[in-house]
Amino acid sequence: MNPKLMSEIVASMPDEIAKGIQKTGLREGGVWMTVDRDLLPKIAGHIHNSWGAALVSMHAVDNRFITSDFKLCVVLALKGQDDFVTLVASVDAKDPVFPSLTSEIFCANWYEREIHDMFGLRAKGHPDLRPLVLYDDWPEAAFPLRKDFPVDAKVPRVPRPYVFREVEGEGIFVVPVGPVHAGVIEPGHFRFSVAGEPIIDLEIRLGYAHKGIEKLSERLDYAKGVHLAERISGDNGFAHSLAYCQAIEALSSVSVPDRARYLRCVFAELERVHTHLGDVGGIALDTAFTIGAQHAFILRERMMDVNDLLTGSRFLRGVNCIGGVRKDIDEEGRSKLIERLVMVKLDYQEFYDDVTSTPSVMDRLETTGVLSCEAASDLNIVGPAGRASGVDRDVRRDHPYAGYRNLSFKVPVLRQGDVNARFQVKSEEIMESISIIEQAISNIPEGELRARVPVPAPGKTAMSLVESPRGELVHWIVAGDGSPFRHKIRDASFHNWRAMEVAVLGDIVPDFPLVNKSFGLSYAGNDL
Repeated sequence: MNPKLMSEIVASMPDEIAKGIQKTGLREGGVWMTVDRDLLPKIAGHIHNSWGAALVSMHAVDNRFITSDFKLCVVLALKGQDDFVTLVASVDAKDPVFPSLTSEIFCANWYEREIHDMFGLRAKGHPDLRPLVLYDDWPEAAFPLRKDFPVDAKVPRVPRPYVFREVEGEGIFVVPVGPVHAGVIEPGHFRFSVAGEPIIDLEIRLGYAHKGIEKLSERLDYAKGVHLAERISGDNGFAHSLAYCQAIEALSSVSVPDRARYLRCVFAELERVHTHLGDVGGIALDTAFTIGAQHAFILRERMMDVNDLLTGSRFLRGVNCIGGVRKDIDEEGRSKLIERLVMVKLDYQEFYDDVTSTPSVMDRLETTGVLSCEAASDLNIVGPAGRASGVDRDVRRDHPYAGYRNLSFKVPVLRQGDVNARFQVKSEEIMESISIIEQAISNIPEGELRARVPVPAPGKTAMSLVESPRGELVHWIVAGDGSPFRHKIRDASFHNWRAMEVAVLGDIVPDFPLVNKSFGLSYAGNDL
């Protein structure tokens, strides 16, 4: 970011807001502003509304043993520019309260609930500070991400029933689903309030698979952190490990070799293709179009076989490393990959034609699970789900990483916001991903696979965004002594789960699995 733009942002603020800016500066990743805690919501709200900035992350850092306070960080991405603004406010350790941003930036809601759970910082004025992450029997005064909370602590369990929203009215009844489900899926509780058949309210309760990933990361040296990142969300392991590696590389100011950058694009798009094939197959299955579903699942298996052939892992694990990649693609692998992509492209077109020409399937997809453009924008929905509801944002294009700056691709955006729109966006993205792989593999430069990366100096901060198959994910790291001092992870699903509560309204409960599948959300990615 150039200093002129930083000055323009500050100059655009009303005087009563600008007085809350204590210090500004340029760092790698954009502008950093130290701001007054009480004016943080107004400053963030102004940048969000006047500059079209999307909320990338909001998180806390326990700095009590360094500066005797907590730090509250708000990261905003400026619309149409590859620039970020990071706002940092101090929160008194003796009075751990800060004014809520939710009234200014609606999608700050869950972030503030998470901060309250994990750090014990209370967002004053927040409309709903019920537990978001912690289990129902977790004691109120135990805050896992504070530095003085031992990672192996045995906390006493205290019954603390979660109070669900109540919808009152004649003929309304509640249909609870989960958290344990019949299929081989992770736990999540869905509480439907129904009047007759239509759903009039849905409340989602997650956190049952919370693993303490961010706390564990603080104990692992950077090299081992790559393996941890791969296991945050199984089918998006490459995207998470890529974001983690890029953050460490930025901390060390290391440039990755060109060949590794192109290979990272190839592997990232392979992950996108097999994930999207699983999603569209699931959509077909939930409309009882079994033949079509099996067609998509066969294509997914063929792509995962290619993953295994190229890397030794169907889920592309063990490929990324700090400084580059461990796996190369030789001429034989290149030929087999191109051959398989051509076959999948042709076969997918046949699957797509079968789905879109079957009236009973399209009747289920169209106008079901509608997420309006306004709701998608307010909730800051990311990835294919956002792009199906008019959110024209893709990290590969807007904040290029790896080799994407040198590759040509379209970003499909629709506005209907229904299951069909999400199906269409993912279908187009499969074709675009195949095109990206073909470009990358045809133009891949010769050279080394990895660069030597020195251990980052403690205190440095870096952030990496990656467009995973589900959408934008974030790894934000403050370097410690050989391992992260603070590691904030935000999966795409953390933004997108709330969309489900809106999209199902007016539909019937039997349509919920179909709507759910069209969003393609991750429990594990949400429950860090």
